[in-house]
Amino acid sequence: MIKFCHIAPTKYLSTYAPHNGAHLILAHLVESDSAYRDFYANIDDGKDKIMDNSAFEMFKQGRPMYEPSKLIEMGGKCRADYIVMSDYPRESWVKTVDQAKSMCDQIRDNGFSTFFVPQSDVGDLDGYLRSIEWALGNMQIDLIGLSILGCPISLGIDEKMSSGDRGSAYKLQRYLARWKIFQELENRNLLYTATAWKRFHCLGMTDGPNEIELLKPFHKYIYSWDSSAAIWLGLNGKRFDNSPTGLSDGKFEKEVDFSYSIDDNINHSNVIANIDTINKMIGG
Repeated sequence: MIKFCHIAPTKYLSTYAPHNGAHLILAHLVESDSAYRDFYANIDDGKDKIMDNSAFEMFKQGRPMYEPSKLIEMGGKCRADYIVMSDYPRESWVKTVDQAKSMCDQIRDNGFSTFFVPQSDVGDLDGYLRSIEWALGNMQIDLIGLSILGCPISLGIDEKMSSGDRGSAYKLQRYLARWKIFQELENRNLLYTATAWKRFHCLGMTDGPNEIELLKPFHKYIYSWDSSAAIWLGLNGKRFDNSPTGLSDGKFEKEVDFSYSIDDNINHSNVIANIDTINKMIGG
């Protein structure tokens, strides 16, 4: 069974945390939101706590990535189990690998497990796959993250810092990108080793929850997955649907407002319906 991390606005952390198989914690909120940070520092439910490096948010905003020492400091404040190491979308795959090499000992010496997220230049599929091969062969790397930035970028989808209008074809390419990466890993015989078993985490979700079903042949390699889709979509009055991707309009592009607050039983029921949809798909 995949451990799913449902990301929620701060007010709703305690409401929806029991539905999680693991917790995905965002570094920029650990830094800026004391209530968010304290919730994760104090929760003790036996589930893995993964502190993301907020690279997706930093990349979209054009901000520099956190320094390793800052990530370790914030990881301690929220009592994380894993720290996602620094990664660099749209840059050479070697830069992210070299940074991971330099961070592994620091993270492990401070009592955390390591989480590596490969990146590459636009269209550098070979470099992207080589970085995954490096990670699979390095037992200092505990989890490998396949992100909704890194996968499409490596396949030539020109993700940029600012979000913009994406046509239906563009959305389809993004939706299929992670499936294509797993296919390529399989073609290179990189999945047929014990080191690939439950070694991957899927970072984010693109244009619908049915990507989980699309990746069903690869579930044995996926340890965990995170997305704000179920909760944020539900809080905005929407549910997953019966379209091919599970969202007829594609990814809900409205930025998550982590200070969002509304008391609405209808929206709460939408959230639970969305969570149930995902949790059934992952085998819960």
